[in-house]
Amino acid sequence: MQQAVYRILDANLDRAREGLRIIEEWCRFGLNNTDLTEECKKIRQELAQLHTAEIRQARNTPEDVGTDLSHPQEETRISIEALLQANICRVQEALRVLEEYGKLYQTQMGVICKQIRYRVYAIESYLLNQSHLQLLEDSHLYLVTSPTEDLLDAVEAALQGGLTLVQYRDKEIDDNIRLAKAEQLCQLCHQYGALFIVNDRVDIAQAVDADGVHLGQQDIPIELAREVLGFQKIIGRSTTNPDEMAAAIAQGADYIGVGPVYATPTKPDKKPAGLEYLKYAAANCPIPWYAIGGIDVSNLHEVLSTGATRVAVVRAIMQADNPRSVVRHFIAQL
Repeated sequence: MQQAVYRILDANLDRAREGLRIIEEWCRFGLNNTDLTEECKKIRQELAQLHTAEIRQARNTPEDVGTDLSHPQEETRISIEALLQANICRVQEALRVLEEYGKLYQTQMGVICKQIRYRVYAIESYLLNQSHLQLLEDSHLYLVTSPTEDLLDAVEAALQGGLTLVQYRDKEIDDNIRLAKAEQLCQLCHQYGALFIVNDRVDIAQAVDADGVHLGQQDIPIELAREVLGFQKIIGRSTTNPDEMAAAIAQGADYIGVGPVYATPTKPDKKPAGLEYLKYAAANCPIPWYAIGGIDVSNLHEVLSTGATRVAVVRAIMQADNPRSVVRHFIAQL
C-alpha cells in the first residue's frame, strides 16, 4: 500500500509540475507577465521540494497501466485558451490528489498542496480573463445574429471566414428555444476558438457558460451583471451618445457599441447617431468599441474614415448568400 501511495504522489507531482511549466511559458512569452511567470516558477519549485527521493524511487513506468490511456480531446488544442484551460485543470486535479494522498505520507504535504491549489485558482482567474480580453481586442469584426431558419449554418460559415466574435440576439423567441439555440451556438463558437456573447440575458449567458453578455441601456446595471457572471466574463454595453459612453466606461464595461451609425430595422426606434459620434469615440474611448447600425460593404469605407477600427454587423452577414466570403471581405478591409 505504501508503494502505491508513493507512485500516486510521484505521478501527480510530475503532472502538476509539467502543467505549470506549460502555463508558465505562456505567461512568460505570450503575456510578458513577470509576476505570473515568477509565481508559476515558485510553485514548481515548492512542488519539487516535495518530490523526495523515496517518492521518485517508487516509480514503475513499465507496469503503469495508465501510460497508454488517452482521450481524443487531449490530441488537439483549438486555441491558446483551450490549451491553458486544459493544463490548469490538469494542475488542479493533480493538486487535489496530492492534498488527499499526501496526508498518508506527511501531514504537511496535504496542507501545502491545498494552499497551492488556491494560488492556482487565482492564476486561472487572471489567465482566462486576459485571454478573453485579448481575443476581444483582436476581434475587429463582430457578428450580431438575427432570427433565421439557417442560423447555425450562417454562423458557422462566418466562423469559417475567420470571424472570432459572435453575439446571439433574438428578442422574440420562446425562452426554451432561446436557451437551446444559445447552447448550440456557444459550442459552435468555441469549436472555432471564437468568443460567444449573449444579448441582454445574463441568466442565459450564465446557463450556457457564454463568454459574456451584451447589455442595452435599459438592461440591468453592469455591476450586477458582473456580480452574477464574475470577472472572467466579458460585458458590453450599447451607447448612443458621449454621456452613455462615459457611464459605460465608468461602470466597468469591457467594450461598447457605438451607434446606430445609420438607420436600421434592427433598431427602428433609435435615431441614427451618425458619423460624428464615431469621430468622438475614436478620439475619446479607451476601451474597444464597435461601430454598429446599418453598416455593410457599401458604407464601410465611410465608417473607417472616422477613425473606427471595429464594426458590428447584422444583415450584411446574416442575409448574405455567402457569409464566409463577406466576412473575409470585411476582415481584409478592417
